[in-house]
Amino acid sequence: MRSNRFILREREYGAFLASLRKLRADAFAKAVFLVEKNGTLLASTGEAQGVDATALASLAAGNIAATGGLANLIGEKEFSILFHEGERDNMHISVVGDRLILVVIFDRRSSVGLVRLRVRRASQELAQILAAVEENAGEEEGVIEELTEEDIESLFR
Repeated sequence: MRSNRFILREREYGAFLASLRKLRADAFAKAVFLVEKNGTLLASTGEAQGVDATALASLAAGNIAATGGLANLIGEKEFSILFHEGERDNMHISVVGDRLILVVIFDRRSSVGLVRLRVRRASQELAQILAAVEENAGEEEGVIEELTEEDIESLFR
């Protein structure tokens, strides 16, 4: 069973960030965000000035949840890919490993097809990193639970 805890260590954060940077370069994207499904922003790269990343993360998670409701209406588990087309910028949103959301913002320097292709490849790499994070979280469970009340009291003496 998967733990609800999500402890992101420096090593895994660096791996996520390296993957996002590669995706941004390969897809000619303006910015890339990695978000947990609960709306927490984990990492980002690119031209994110002027973008409220916290709001973007929350709204992307809400968007995935809302379309999940629509998917359920037609008997699907969820729609794993969403695309929003704007006048100037476009947004590609995809689910990675049932736990993360990958948001790619791109303009006319790129195309939907190229972004989808690069996202597919990056998603595999991100899913592997996520699996390592979850595996490591399971190994470290119990560290705090093993502390006794006496141990805690000794910290304040």
